[in-house]
Amino acid sequence: MFLVTACGQNNNSETKKTKTNAMENIISKPNNPYYSNTDTTKLNVSDAEWKKVLSPDLYAVAREADTERAFTGKMWQSETKGTYYCAACGLKLFKSEQKFVSSCGWPSFFEQENKNSVVFKDDNSYGMKRTEALCGRCNSHLGHLFDDGPEPTGKRYCMNAISLDFVPDGVTSTTGNLDTIVLG
Repeated sequence: MFLVTACGQNNNSETKKTKTNAMENIISKPNNPYYSNTDTTKLNVSDAEWKKVLSPDLYAVAREADTERAFTGKMWQSETKGTYYCAACGLKLFKSEQKFVSSCGWPSFFEQENKNSVVFKDDNSYGMKRTEALCGRCNSHLGHLFDDGPEPTGKRYCMNAISLDFVPDGVTSTTGNLDTIVLG
């Protein structure tokens, strides 16, 4: 479910408007107490607790390192400008300026938002030697990092679309266009 609630346009000075500001969440997930677009504190949450707050599909990818089928996620070829967040905890991971359309069937980026937004570990599953990409805040599985991306980094962050929440540019507190995006 994706619901966008618009601000009212009223010039009456006695009417109070509720607007988000740059320090508040852009996305609200009322059933997930760990979700925040502003908190970067490292989380230590049990898989049992994650299972209570994440959808079964997201849990399978984020906590069990499953992979969605190629070419099935909505974002793999999207060129819409905006920001990508961890779908489990809300950490800012990538900007659309770091994204490129690859032929792999998953959203691909050549660079992460900052050095702490994505962390890595060796993945030798399925008889392959790969580098797993994890959320820097909650350690959720996002996808894998490969050395076959475009310049300037030569990297391809191959991400599961289900592991990402996306907010288009212009959907921020500074525009006054939206109060909150609620994802369920």
